[in-house]
Amino acid sequence: MRSPVHGTARLLSGAGLAAALLLPAAPAHALPPSVLPAADGQGQRLPGMPATLDADAGQTACTPASGEKAKKQDWSRQRLDLDRLHRHGTGAGVTVALVDTGVVAGATGLDGRVTAQGAAGVDCVGHGTFLAGLIAGDGGGTPGLAGVAPRARILALRGTDERGRADADLVAEAVRDATRAEAGVIAIAVALPRRDAGLSSAVAEARRAGAVVLAAATPDPPSRGAGDEIPARTYWPAGEPGVLSVADMLPNGARPDGSLRTGGIALAAPGAGVVSGGPRGDGHYLGGGASVATAYAAGAAAVVRAAHPGASPAVVTRRLTATAYPGDVPQLDPYAAVTAVLGDAAGATGGRAGSDPVSLRDTSAADRATGRATLFVLLGSAAVLCVLWAAFAVPRARARGWRAAGAGEPDRG
Repeated sequence: MRSPVHGTARLLSGAGLAAALLLPAAPAHALPPSVLPAADGQGQRLPGMPATLDADAGQTACTPASGEKAKKQDWSRQRLDLDRLHRHGTGAGVTVALVDTGVVAGATGLDGRVTAQGAAGVDCVGHGTFLAGLIAGDGGGTPGLAGVAPRARILALRGTDERGRADADLVAEAVRDATRAEAGVIAIAVALPRRDAGLSSAVAEARRAGAVVLAAATPDPPSRGAGDEIPARTYWPAGEPGVLSVADMLPNGARPDGSLRTGGIALAAPGAGVVSGGPRGDGHYLGGGASVATAYAAGAAAVVRAAHPGASPAVVTRRLTATAYPGDVPQLDPYAAVTAVLGDAAGATGGRAGSDPVSLRDTSAADRATGRATLFVLLGSAAVLCVLWAAFAVPRARARGWRAAGAGEPDRG
């Protein structure tokens, strides 16, 4: 005869299995962060793309061409589900102004869709060209490495000196140039430690003109030195009102080790072990940092603007944040941003900024199913408790001849 304890154990095992089946599974694309510094998350080892060059290295020492090519799609594009996104939108007709180190117009994957103003047509560092590939590159013969908005146009603007060091005056002038050019999206890939009145004014003017403005939440961390030694602070222009502040993340959603600390982050996007091209040759590099995440978010904004041409900048921003994957910082989901249904039709046609709620697909049926499953687990748990009580109480009651506890016992007083 089986003991009550054995039967109870079987019930507990069954209840545990049922509960486990109801728990959400971890994303299949989560990768150990430890592989990212040396590779792109798929084991592809490529040279790194610097954000700045050593000021003492000489004026002619630019980033050399890469002799390596990625052989498959990296984790970041898989995470953003770009293959599915491109069936719904590619950013055609939208101009993204990129404020960084410049962009080489004839770079692989960008030929014919880049306009560079002044010195921005020269990119010694290579970082701006790398980011442009993430925003609007067509993959250069490797479709799996296309950018988020492969039919958008890039307006290249220089916000740094030739070695990649950011300058507030240069960034402010670049933003003003982007506004005059009527860019639909302005991506500022640099971050400054101090607020600048001229830059604040330029950003406010760009927003009034109808541009979606995004900026890196922090500078890319230095190649030497730990980011946790630098106190948390606000960086600019990411801290300006109405600017979408974007931070970098690993495949598990966490920020990379050594990331500079800040507050007010609105959105996170892939920013480690990301593959893109450069200004010279057709090889590939690995890059990371908040600037990379900003490029991805800017590409998503371009696709949203193309798919919803009547949406105000506030509605575009709202789509990017409200449809993001939940986390400590919302994680960019471009497909959801494009396909989500706006609850207020007036907002989609340029209504008052910030007043347009975003309604996702009707999930009432799924919610009812979840409620039933939860009720099932609760009832099952109650049944298990009853069985445990019975396994404990019945043998004791039988031993007393089914008399109540204390009944018939002699008076020991």
